[in-house]
Formats: sequence, C-alpha cells, structure tokens
Amino acid sequence: MKISFRTVFWGATALIVVVMLVLAFRPRALPVDLGEVSHGAMQVEVRDEGRTRIRDVYAVAAPVGGRLLRVSAEAGDRVEAREVVARLLPSEPAFLDARTEAEARAAVDLAEAGLAAARADAESAAAALELAQSEHARVQSLHENDIASQAALDRAASELRAARAANNRARASVNMRRAEVEAARVRLLEPDEEDGSGQGAVLDIRAPIGGVVLRVLQESETPLAAGTVVMEIGDPAGLEVVAELLSTDAVQVEPGAPARITDWGSQAEALSARVRRVEPYGFLKVSALGVEEQRVNVILDFEAPEADWSRLGHGYRIEAAISVWQAEDVVQVPVAALFRDDGRWAVYRVEAGRAHLTPLEIGHDNGETAEVLGGIEPGTPIVLYPGAEIADGVRIEVRETD
Repeated sequence: MKISFRTVFWGATALIVVVMLVLAFRPRALPVDLGEVSHGAMQVEVRDEGRTRIRDVYAVAAPVGGRLLRVSAEAGDRVEAREVVARLLPSEPAFLDARTEAEARAAVDLAEAGLAAARADAESAAAALELAQSEHARVQSLHENDIASQAALDRAASELRAARAANNRARASVNMRRAEVEAARVRLLEPDEEDGSGQGAVLDIRAPIGGVVLRVLQESETPLAAGTVVMEIGDPAGLEVVAELLSTDAVQVEPGAPARITDWGSQAEALSARVRRVEPYGFLKVSALGVEEQRVNVILDFEAPEADWSRLGHGYRIEAAISVWQAEDVVQVPVAALFRDDGRWAVYRVEAGRAHLTPLEIGHDNGETAEVLGGIEPGTPIVLYPGAEIADGVRIEVRETD
C-alpha cells in the first residue's frame, strides 16, 4: 500500500498540533522557596522590653522645713558618704495681716501687764521675807535669853521658810512673765528683707552613701517643707534589669535562668545576665495599642563584666531575652514551612520535583524553628511559605532570585 505525501504531511501536522496542545495545557511547575530540615542546638526564649535601675536609690530629703540654698551638685556628679550635698536655713517668719498683727500686739500688751503684776507680787514677797527674817532674828535673841518660848521660835522659823518660798515663787513668776513678753514680741517679727544672716545656723544635708547623683529635684534656692526630696543618689555598681513580661511568659521563667540583654545601644553586643527573681505580684498595664495586659516584673543581674555595661544608667531601655528551654541536638524545621492540616502540623516534603504532604509531630517553638519529634528526617528539603495553590503531588521548581 502506497502512502501519499499528502497523508503523511497532514498526519504529521495533526501530531504536532496534539503535542503542542498537550504541552500548552499541561500544569506548570510552581516556583517555591526551599528550606531544609536540620539538627543541632536549639533554645526557646521569651523576649520583652525592660529597663535598667539601680538596686538601692536613696532619696535625700529636707529633715525639717526651711529655706534651701542653691544646690551646686549636678546629675552625674560623684559624691562620698557623709559629704555635704545641700544646705538648709531655718524658715523665715510669715507676713502678718492687719488682724493677726493687731492680735499679736494685744498679746504683747497682755504679757507686759502680766509682767508688771508679777514684779509687784515679787516686791511684796521680798518685803514679807525681810519682815520674816527680822522677826525670826528677834525671837531667836529672846529665846537665847530665856524670854521667848521654843514654840514661838519654831513658829518664827516656819514663817521665815514660807516667806522664802513665796519670794522664790514670785521671782520665778517674773521670769515666766518676761519670757511670755519675749514670745509675744517674736510673733511680731517680719521676714528679713536684706539677707539671712539673722536666721540662725545653717543645716548641712549630707549624702547617705557614696555614689552618683542620679537627679536633682530641687536646684534653686526655695522654701521647702519637711520631707521634700532634694535629690536622689545611687551606686551604679548596683545596676540591675527589670523586664516586664506577660504573666503567661513569666510563669515559664525560673530563677537562675540565663538571659541576654540586647538592643541597649547602637551596634552594642548582647550582654549576659541571669534571672534573680520573678516577683509574685502582677500588675495591669495598657499597651501602646490600648490593650490591657497583665504584666510581671522579672529581675535580672548582669553577668558580663562591669566595663561592658558601664555606659548604661538608671532607667535605660533594653530588650531582655530569657531562656526557658534549650537542648544540644534537636531535629528542627523552619517555622515558615509549617501549616495546619486537619488539626495537625504538616510540611510539604520535596521529592523528585514534587511536593508531598508530610504530617509532623512538633515540640518546642522559638519563633524561627520548631522542634520535630517525629515524621521527617534531617536533611530533607521542604517548601517554605507554602501557598493555597500547593497540594500533595504538585510539580514544583525552585524560585529564581534576582
């Protein structure tokens, strides 16, 4: 049978068209990013913002009310224990209004009248004492000549003692009234408008410890009430870190856990630290987004040499990363490859250019990698960031990067 050229031509053309149609409608390989299941050391940390603080901050306050002289100390100055850091003058008397001044002048007049009466009583008591002394001397002379009886002598001696007591009482009353006059006159004193030279002795306020002035709250000369804080002093060597963790994170932290202090300065290396205490009392804090959060203070001590963190001061912002779990040899998978499938964790394993759905059993997760307890072997390539278009058995190819 002879096949004509036309039959061969149209048959070949039809075959080419069929092949082209098959190739045109064949599903293309999806471009994906690939990762790999690895094994090695793994650590889970809880991270949050915190601040530094000096463990013992001493508030230097005015022990009594008075007028504070200008404070020369500035924040950052070093002071020694018992060094004078501020000086205080006694308070000046207050200005008197018309009614108060009139009452004070009336009190002076009343006190002066009382003093005059006391002086009169003192003169009367002195005269009575003089008479009792002469009477006692006369009776005693008569008794010595056996003219006056012993009873008369005893009576004269008793009257002499009573006169002396009355005289002493009258003199004491004069002193008391004189003091009342002075007290009444003091109420009329006006504030000294020239200087404080007549205000009494200056009270020195001394530093309770050696350290650094953290801040000066009262710098200018000003009246102060008793107990007003003038400055705060602390020892920078006692610097510690306070991390405010969510209560759900704080329950995972144990005292003695290792930690890292990061983001405390531009291009600064992480500082090693260790948890000293997890405070038992939580508090409510509103986040920047307006969300109410229950927070717990976790206290950390630096383990790095002091020279490494000497640039930190009181109240500086830091980031604290506290270790809550770690292991040396762990099979782990990138978190970017994980997704949920029928309520379980899974990844797409890459084999022969196709994605294969692979369920996994996941343990700890640190946000970057997750611990694999079973389901895949180390070194297996996997799909990162799997999208909805990827399914079991789909052809894939590595995404080209620019």
